[in-house]
Amino acid sequence: MKMLLKLSWSIDWINDKVGRAALWLVLLASLISAGNAFSRYGFNLSSNAMLEVQWYLFSAVFLLCSGYTFLRNEHVRIDLVSNRLSAKGRNWVDIVGIVLFLLPVCYMIVTMSWPSFVESYVNDEQSSNAGGLIRWPVRLLIPVGFSLLGLQALSELIKRLAFVFGHGPDPLTKGGHGVEHVEAEDGQ
Repeated sequence: MKMLLKLSWSIDWINDKVGRAALWLVLLASLISAGNAFSRYGFNLSSNAMLEVQWYLFSAVFLLCSGYTFLRNEHVRIDLVSNRLSAKGRNWVDIVGIVLFLLPVCYMIVTMSWPSFVESYVNDEQSSNAGGLIRWPVRLLIPVGFSLLGLQALSELIKRLAFVFGHGPDPLTKGGHGVEHVEAEDGQ
């Protein structure tokens, strides 16, 4: 179990670093959006490329931060039922959800989106909009983002199994081994 927990902590570290870096893209997207609006309304100039950059950045934030959000246990969940369960019950619900739903969906989306990225890259696909951007970078975000989410799902599965079988703290509460472990190693 110690080796699996080390693997989990490594995955947590990766998603923590990627998530923290991707959060800066929100600022960049906001600045580009403001600049685009200013140029459009102030100087009557517009650019499809600038609009597409905003969309690409939004996609990057959404896709690259999904694993980070799962790591921090800040994803959307319906607590109506799970709040009435014991800590082990909540972890078992997550284990079943990760194994039966999240991991298969991540695998399916990665395997189905990779050929689309490769085709876009090989054909140097361009936006159909005048002055638009190349498409392969945004297509690459899909398999990368879902791979990061799938890795984080594996990490969370390991942590929940460790808790259920008495080898670690509850990862669903503050102080569970997850992001706190990553932040402690970084000295934050």
